[in-house]
Amino acid sequence: MKLFNSLHNKVEAFKPMNENEVSMYVCGPTVYNYPHIGNARPIIVFDTLKKTFEALGYKVKFVSNFTDVDDKIIKKAIEMNVDEKTITEHFINAYNADRQSLNADLPDVTPKVTETMDEIIDFIKLLVDKGFAYEIDGDVYFRVNKIGDYGQLSNQQIEDLMVGARIDENALKENPLDFTLWKKTEEGIKWDSPWSKGRPGWHSECVVMINNEFHQHQIDIHGGGMDLKFPHHENEIAQSEAAYGTHIANYWLHNGMVNIDGEKMSKSLGNVIWVKDIVEKLGGNVVRWLMLSAHYRAPLNLNDQAVETAQTELEKIKTSLKQAYVKLGLAGIELTGNPDETLWQAFLDAMSDDLNTPNAFKALFDTNKQLNAAVRTREIDYGRVAALVITIEKMLYVLGIKLDRIVLSDDDKDVFANWNQAKAEKNFEAADQYRAVLMERGLL
Repeated sequence: MKLFNSLHNKVEAFKPMNENEVSMYVCGPTVYNYPHIGNARPIIVFDTLKKTFEALGYKVKFVSNFTDVDDKIIKKAIEMNVDEKTITEHFINAYNADRQSLNADLPDVTPKVTETMDEIIDFIKLLVDKGFAYEIDGDVYFRVNKIGDYGQLSNQQIEDLMVGARIDENALKENPLDFTLWKKTEEGIKWDSPWSKGRPGWHSECVVMINNEFHQHQIDIHGGGMDLKFPHHENEIAQSEAAYGTHIANYWLHNGMVNIDGEKMSKSLGNVIWVKDIVEKLGGNVVRWLMLSAHYRAPLNLNDQAVETAQTELEKIKTSLKQAYVKLGLAGIELTGNPDETLWQAFLDAMSDDLNTPNAFKALFDTNKQLNAAVRTREIDYGRVAALVITIEKMLYVLGIKLDRIVLSDDDKDVFANWNQAKAEKNFEAADQYRAVLMERGLL
C-alpha cells in the first residue's frame, strides 16, 4: 500500500506500527446541522480505505469523533429553545443514518467531547505545567512559538502566518497565532476547570481521544478534509509534540473538497446539498459511485453530467450481473469458489496506489467486459462466469456498492422454461406474457 502523506507532501510506502494492523482516526463533524454532500466525501473515502486495508489482510481499528460542544451548537439550541444535548443527539443520529445510507460501516468507536471532558482538562493542565500553554483571565492559550516546526503539515512558516493573522479578541495574548485551549464563558454548557468555568477549544479533543481510544500517543493514519489541514490538524501535531514528544500520526491523509457546478458549496450561494436529499433522489450506490469517480485528493465537481455518468456506469454493472445470475441460476450453478486472481489483483493494485479509484474502476469495467463476453458465448463456461461474478462482487464490496444477488426460485425457473417454450413454438402472445412477468420480477 502506498499513500500520499500530507506531512511530507509525497506518496510513501505504508508501514504500520504493528504488523498487519492499522490504527486510523478521522475527524468527525460538529453536530449542529444535517450532513451535506461535502461531509459525505470523507465518510466514503475513509470507509473505502478501511475496506481496502481489510481486503489486503489488515485488521483495522477505526475511530471517528463527534464534536458535541461548540458555539454553533449553543446558538442552535438557543434558536430552537432546547438544551444542547437535544440538538447534538438529534444530529448525531442523523449523521449515523446518513453514514449507513451511504453504505459506510460505523466506526469502531465514536467518542464525544462531552464524554471526554475530564481527560481534556487534564491534557490542557499538562500543557500548562510543561510551559506550552498559559492562562489569561480564565482563558488558556497554546504557545505556538515553542514548537519549532509549527506549520510543517500545511507547509507554512510562522513568519508568513503572522502576516495573515487576524487580530484576536484577546489582545493580551503573547502571540496572535496562539490558539485557544480553554475558553471562559457564562453562555451555554460549561465545566469547572483549574482556570475558570468554561469549555475547551476545538483543537485538543482529537489528541485526547486518540490517546483514550488507541491507548497510545501515536497512530498510523489521521484523516480528514483538506480544510482541516490548517489550523486544526497543525494544532493537533503541535499539542502532541508538546505533551508527549511524539508525532500524533505517521500518515496524514486529506480528501479534496466537493464543488457544485464548478462553484464552492456555501449557504450564501444557496447550493448546499444535504446527504439525505441526494440519497433519497439517487440512492446510496450512485452517490458513492460519484464520490469515488475522482481521486480522493482531487476536487470533485458535482453536476448533472457526473450524475448521469455514474448512473449509466452502475447500471451497466447491474445489468451484467443480473444476466450472469440468471444464467447461473438456470444452469443450477452455485456461486462458490475464488475470484479471477489476475483481475482481482489489478483492482487491488489500483486501490493500493494511494486509493486510485479511477484506475480501480477501469479494472472493474475490464472484468465486467469479460463477464459479458463469457455470458454471451454459445458454449458457456459456467465456472468462468462464476469466477468473474465473484471478482466483481469483491470489487464492489471494497468500493461500498451494495447489490443483492439474484437467486432464482423454482417458480422463476418455470416461467423462464415456459417463456423459452413459447418462443420455440412461435406463440408470441404467450411469450410476451411470460416476458412481462420476468420483467416485472427484475429478471430481464
